[in-house]
Amino acid sequence: MSAVCGVRMLGLSEKERAGCASILNLMSKEDILSLSDTVTNKVIVVDNIADATETILSFTKNAEEFLRRRKVQRDLIFRYLAKERVMMPPSSEKHQLVKRTLELWSSGEHPEEMDCTRQGTETTPHSSHTKADSSFDPLVLGREFCQWFFQLLNSHNPSLGQQPQDWGPQHFWPDVKLHLLSRTSSEQSEEFLGAELVSLRLLALTRDECLLLSPNLDCHGLKTLASPHGLVLVAVAGTIHRHSTCLGIFEQIFGLIRSPLRDNNWKIKFVNLKIRGQDALAGAQMAAAPALTYNSSELQLLCSS
Repeated sequence: MSAVCGVRMLGLSEKERAGCASILNLMSKEDILSLSDTVTNKVIVVDNIADATETILSFTKNAEEFLRRRKVQRDLIFRYLAKERVMMPPSSEKHQLVKRTLELWSSGEHPEEMDCTRQGTETTPHSSHTKADSSFDPLVLGREFCQWFFQLLNSHNPSLGQQPQDWGPQHFWPDVKLHLLSRTSSEQSEEFLGAELVSLRLLALTRDECLLLSPNLDCHGLKTLASPHGLVLVAVAGTIHRHSTCLGIFEQIFGLIRSPLRDNNWKIKFVNLKIRGQDALAGAQMAAAPALTYNSSELQLLCSS
């Protein structure tokens, strides 16, 4: 594409250029060619994706201009952020996603590197608590656990194009229990016992069913509770997506117990997962960020059982 060579503008940083290219990779060929015509006012004519992508990146003045283009749809930015492990509420409007993407590109933030730093030498982020027990904060553990768990599980969703991370029965106690309740057009209940079966069933959600679980980690979507016997309860609400479609919401409760063989390593003792599809939700519930419906008494009962 000789017409573009040597004309590379300095509007995009290397990180912005890479991010814009990633978003373009999510677009159809027709939309990329159309966007190339728009950016150059049809002065440069291209007929393939590679040349169109280079043209768009070269003639884009700045990252915000690119993100606000009509062809760069809200769902594309949402999928890009999810791929970069930046979870946003599904109700986020495009301008909010644009703002968060610009922050990501300008801050030098690398979510995956930050996660590895937080984990230290352990294989799970919930093992990063090195404070003395007297200063142990279950809410900090719960937030770090959820960030680790859902990033790990979502990495096996083939639509994200990520390198799958180290998922497996090693993250669960041998006698772990999973109770899965799904309310869509009908109600279905499943129960699984044992690390291997529980691990495989949860993995199937993302790897086989191509679901993306996006947790809401604000004060309404995350609650934790610690028992005097060492069990920590982590309850979280979130949304479920397939590609760019929001299918419903979920509530998930984890029971965590510290491993005596590795002082700061926590494993999953039980999982209760409740899924509600759009058919089972009111319109207001779908529009708002998901919140936990479990009350304190229900959580206390689970923590003491």
